[in-house]
Amino acid sequence: MLDLTGKTAIVTGAGSVGPGWGNGRATATLLARQGAAVLLVDVNEAAADETRAAIEAEGNSCAVRCCDMLDGTQVQEMVQACIDRFGRVDILVNNVGGSEPGDAAEMPEAVWDRQIDFNLKTVFLGCKHVLPLMERQGGGAIVNVASVAGLRNIRGRAHVGYSASKAGVIQFSRSTAGSYAQRGVRCNTVVPGLMHTPLVEHRLLRQLAGNDAEALIAARNAAVPMGRMGTAWDVAHAVLFLASDEAAYITGTEIVVDGGYSAAGL
Repeated sequence: MLDLTGKTAIVTGAGSVGPGWGNGRATATLLARQGAAVLLVDVNEAAADETRAAIEAEGNSCAVRCCDMLDGTQVQEMVQACIDRFGRVDILVNNVGGSEPGDAAEMPEAVWDRQIDFNLKTVFLGCKHVLPLMERQGGGAIVNVASVAGLRNIRGRAHVGYSASKAGVIQFSRSTAGSYAQRGVRCNTVVPGLMHTPLVEHRLLRQLAGNDAEALIAARNAAVPMGRMGTAWDVAHAVLFLASDEAAYITGTEIVVDGGYSAAGL
């Protein structure tokens, strides 16, 4: 069940912005536990090395590649490095992303450009250099990580670049799925809601709560119908399912991992 033995996965953003389990670190670790050889890709090599240490401590297989996913040449070289090391690419998880605050009037143009590139271009470049390889192999599975901000407004927050780019990730995945459905490559999206990952303390604490961690965590928990934020492992398990053979008839769709946040219409 959900066995990835003999498969190779690339997970981008496989480090973490702080101590603990970010979405990329948890996903990479879970895929490795299920038998995949995992290439851990991150612009911060030290962060990826921490993920490698966690995976290898469990006796599983991985390697680290430092790569700026905004640089097409580096992405192409990263994919080739995966082939050189593991011989193939069966799974691609595009997990690079991040938000900056601001509405359309107040957001600087340079910040808008960076948001579109960071959240959407990174997905495009990962797919661009992996899709031909998967097609030649006879198949593969791509899972892109978006956000509920790409589906609806999040009350009390204006981050127009993030919302637009994550909506773009969802539609990019649908379009790619349609183009490759008869070529053996599936493409789906995981859509996290309010998650308690190291990002909360590392970045959102400064942006949203004036460094009051207790207040921020309480407010985010209260906003979710289940009464709590999710964790990186909730995201990782959704990724695992979509990447597995059990999801062989699923493409061009999304799994929303948000504790009922979107359905509640808050």
